[in-house]
Amino acid sequence: MSELRSIVLAIELATRQRDDLAKAAARAQRALGGAQHQMAQLQGYAGETDARWSSPTYVALSAELIRHHYQFTARLQQAIVLQTDAISKANRQVELAAQALLQSEFRLAGLKQVLETRQSALQLTQRRKEQRLTDEFAGMQHARIRARTMSGETL
Repeated sequence: MSELRSIVLAIELATRQRDDLAKAAARAQRALGGAQHQMAQLQGYAGETDARWSSPTYVALSAELIRHHYQFTARLQQAIVLQTDAISKANRQVELAAQALLQSEFRLAGLKQVLETRQSALQLTQRRKEQRLTDEFAGMQHARIRARTMSGETL
């Protein structure tokens, strides 16, 4: 079975790599979830702020307060745009991690298939060897019996 040792080692390495890639994919998915959660918070806060400022209570405020509100709203919208970019990057990382994981799965499956093929070939070779030995033994046994029968010995 030493012929299979290198394949078994390759499978072990590929399995470890696959497991590492699966962990990386999970981390990327969590990062995406966090970014989406943060976006929801930003959008919720922006909506609450707009709703508060559109109420009749804030109609008679000074121009200075209104200017500060618009500046704040502009910065909040800028944060939403930046968060949108962060979500796009996180989505891309999830896609890349999923691709790498899939390629790793294919490589691992291929190595396992090679191992199965080689094991089958070795088993076939072993069965043929055993069959040849059995045939030789049966042939020698038959020759002995025939030789005894010809020389007049009884079994």
